[in-house]
Amino acid sequence: MKMVGSIEAENGSLHSNGSVQNFNGLEEKLDELRRIVGKADGDPLRIVGVGAGAWGSVFAAVLQDSYGQFRDKIQIRIWRRAGRAVDRATAEHLFEVINSREDVLRRLIRRCAYLKYVEARLGDRTLYADEILKDGFCLNMIDTPLCHLKVVTNLQEAVWDADIVVNGLPSTETKEVFEEISNYWKERITDPIIISLAKGIEAALKPLPHIITPTQIIYRATGIPLENILYLGGPNIASEIYNKEYANARICGAEKWRKPLAKFLRQPHFIVWDNSDLVTHEVMGGLKNVYAIGAGMVAALTKESATSKSVYFAHCTSEMIFITHLLAEEPEKLAGPLLADTYVTLLKGRNAWYGQMLAKGEINRDMGENIRGKGMIQGVSAVQAFYELLSQSSLNVLHPEENKPVAPVELCPILKTLYKILITREQSSQAILQALRDENLNDPRERIEIAQSHVFYRPSLLGQPLNNLKVQEKVVT
Repeated sequence: MKMVGSIEAENGSLHSNGSVQNFNGLEEKLDELRRIVGKADGDPLRIVGVGAGAWGSVFAAVLQDSYGQFRDKIQIRIWRRAGRAVDRATAEHLFEVINSREDVLRRLIRRCAYLKYVEARLGDRTLYADEILKDGFCLNMIDTPLCHLKVVTNLQEAVWDADIVVNGLPSTETKEVFEEISNYWKERITDPIIISLAKGIEAALKPLPHIITPTQIIYRATGIPLENILYLGGPNIASEIYNKEYANARICGAEKWRKPLAKFLRQPHFIVWDNSDLVTHEVMGGLKNVYAIGAGMVAALTKESATSKSVYFAHCTSEMIFITHLLAEEPEKLAGPLLADTYVTLLKGRNAWYGQMLAKGEINRDMGENIRGKGMIQGVSAVQAFYELLSQSSLNVLHPEENKPVAPVELCPILKTLYKILITREQSSQAILQALRDENLNDPRERIEIAQSHVFYRPSLLGQPLNNLKVQEKVVT
């Protein structure tokens, strides 16, 4: 007889986040993926995370918690650059976190790793980001200890024989790192599988204005076939996923890999669906970061006024709907995923936090986009990319009242204001409220009606050669 509330660890293992991981079915899923990838007995499936931000670190830790016991069948590692020092304030906070968690404290003592944190707390030692990551502490997410991880600081060592590479880098760093990686893959016989977690975008204006996504950056940098490059994203917060809050995500790309990977990644608390529409989902992940920054500003400037935040939400969602009609042939299919991702980002995402801190004056634009304890704020570069893209006259649409062609950005006053605050810096954060209170501002419903009643779709905006659209299993003509 089992008592209610008891934890039975039979056929399972207690992990650092306090959960019991049941191994039933895990080994079978691992064996199935190994078979599909073509791994021989005795040759482990090698999965490497590139980049150790919050999501990249949690992704590696979740895999380690689930599959790490099968050491002869799988090897999970994560790469991050060496040499990033942990400042004294962070070291002091980290020490508090360690001592507040008995399970973490015991684990560090057992691994003879506790003393260095004491010395760092006293100022007698400098800790480094790669060093603490091995013990399960992500520099961007100190309050959520992870399991211990195998950390590699040499990029060539990390990736040269990897079967699956998980891109956890910001979009702004993806090109440089994957161009270096391509040098280490020149002698490879088989192509690796790449899963990108990045949500930022870049804009290119020639030969035609178009968006460049992280998966496209990876493709151009490495030459890996597009069918081997996938995107995984969804409405979730990294720390909550590790703490077993129920979450879902989509892995998008070619059917050959997305279906077996979705099955491999799926867990009771983390449901992974699959979808063929790679680039559009990727772009939507970048779009919501734009408006999350503005939401944070509005929240701070109005002291969390529910009314002001709802007014902002109405306008920003209407702009996002308008933009999706430019980007997607069937934008209505994106409404649910986009709004869900936007909602969670407004509630707890780093981009909304960044907007709040800017409006409060606790940080400023001169500090850059890589913020201590938060990592890269990708919404800033996304604001610039979408503004520059939608300012092009070649994309002109008919203005509903003036009855003349205008660049799409002229129908997106929130985006225009964010550009003036964040990029040109000609206006302060207060401008976001002035934009909302403009008496000439159109009803957001009208913007949606314009988008739905006109053929705005511009397939060239996604910048894909026709022969590369096979990955979406649909060719637009």
